[in-house]
Amino acid sequence: MSALYLLDPAAVGTSNAMSKGEVLQALADRFAAVYDLDAVSVMEALEERERLGSTGFGRGVAIPHARIPGLRRPVCAVLRLSTAVTFDSADGLPVEVAFGLLSPDNSGATHLHALAAISRIMRDDRLRDRLAEAQNDEAVYALLTNESTRDAA
Repeated sequence: MSALYLLDPAAVGTSNAMSKGEVLQALADRFAAVYDLDAVSVMEALEERERLGSTGFGRGVAIPHARIPGLRRPVCAVLRLSTAVTFDSADGLPVEVAFGLLSPDNSGATHLHALAAISRIMRDDRLRDRLAEAQNDEAVYALLTNESTRDAA
């Protein structure tokens, strides 16, 4: 587990989303269910951030993120996509993994540090391959928490 954000095991899942909008909605729904947030507010915040520019990180990864009033610390949700989705990524590749991040609305540098930690993890080609090959959501969670713990050391 990263000291920079909380990733609850229930926040890791698989989605059949077929579009960028469906991916954002699946993340909003996951955040709402796991972290007791309002799905509509989360979706609005994710869409507002996406209008500023695509959160398609590249290499098959998107990192949709936003700031939400009322949060005490950054929280994450991770979705492996059953089908790769066009996300307007800089490299033009479709997204296979969406790693969502929500931070408190006044988090400033904390939000940026959490984003940087996630992007470092997601740049690891070997880890992305292992995520794609993982048998289930529990294995994905284990891979991510092992990596974020190692990365923090």
